[in-house]
Amino acid sequence: MGALHIESKTVTVNKNAETLYKELNAFQNFNKVMPDSVEKFESDDNSFLFQMKGLPEVRLVADERVEPSLIRLRSASSKLDFTLSCHIRSMQDETSEVQFVFDGDFNMMMRMMIEKPLTAFIENLAEKVASL
Repeated sequence: MGALHIESKTVTVNKNAETLYKELNAFQNFNKVMPDSVEKFESDDNSFLFQMKGLPEVRLVADERVEPSLIRLRSASSKLDFTLSCHIRSMQDETSEVQFVFDGDFNMMMRMMIEKPLTAFIENLAEKVASL
């Protein structure tokens, strides 16, 4: 098994960290930042599920919340062991910086298959969060 670590670019959001944290902590709002290829999205207070075209459903469950700087989500499936973290840093003038970080442990074959689409996925999240 090999560790896979992917970081999105850091983006600036025209909201203060507290406001952005509250928006992203309401998991139904993740639907607004999902890629256009998402065909299914469901959420509740502690998790959300999404399915991208041609891929299996993925459920992410709240793993750690540190207001207003961190929301860490963990895969609900024991077959896929990974976390997706949203790091929020307060800036001046009612803005904040956001970066998504993916950490998982996969065999080499799986890693080769998912690294490129995962990188595109978290970059997409960052770009769309910037426009919230």
